[in-house]
Amino acid sequence: MNPAPGFVVSGGAGALGRAVVRALVEGGGRVAVPYRSPTDWEALRASVPDPGALWGAPADVADPDAAQRFMDEAAAWLGRVDGLAAVAGAYAGSGTLEAAPVAEWRRMMSTNLDTAYAVCRAALPHLLRSRGNAVTVASKLAEAGGAGAAAYAVSKAGVIALTRVLARENQARGVRFNCIVPGMIDTPANRASMGAGDTSHLVPPEAIARVVLFLLSPDSAPVTGALVPVDG
Repeated sequence: MNPAPGFVVSGGAGALGRAVVRALVEGGGRVAVPYRSPTDWEALRASVPDPGALWGAPADVADPDAAQRFMDEAAAWLGRVDGLAAVAGAYAGSGTLEAAPVAEWRRMMSTNLDTAYAVCRAALPHLLRSRGNAVTVASKLAEAGGAGAAAYAVSKAGVIALTRVLARENQARGVRFNCIVPGMIDTPANRASMGAGDTSHLVPPEAIARVVLFLLSPDSAPVTGALVPVDG
């Protein structure tokens, strides 16, 4: 009998990450999650059908050294890393480039681009051994423009560029990298920001998670370097 596939989901305690973790566990996988908030970690554990298929440890995955330590510990627990979902990220948009605080630029680069870089770099040796694959998360704003949210849009454009580079560098080595490109995700925070506005275009995290699950599965074997829109 083949062992259950092993996955790492950075940002697994967030709104989209929780849906991805649940989909992987429900599909028979075992999942390792780095987290920063013990409260969010416990909420994640309570949300999955089999908590025994879930392992986590506190880690700041924007730090390459911390990401590497976590990935190596996760690989030891999982047995092998078959897939990575680099979901960690956040949104901020305080206004025009000159009006937004300098700290917002630095925070978006760290939270969105540095985390993707660090976890992909840390995961790659393990993915090479398993001939696994990875999925990153960009944003529609990276392609359509992000007026009022320059730091966010540029950081997500960086994720797209990083994914394409990794796909080219590793295709011949048997490791695939793809990127999903969501519009606005149906989360409590996004609904609150819209007030009484039309929410019909919001995409449920569970629907996006199914796309991630497909991209991490052998069924998507011919696909690498793709930007996959997931927009309502």
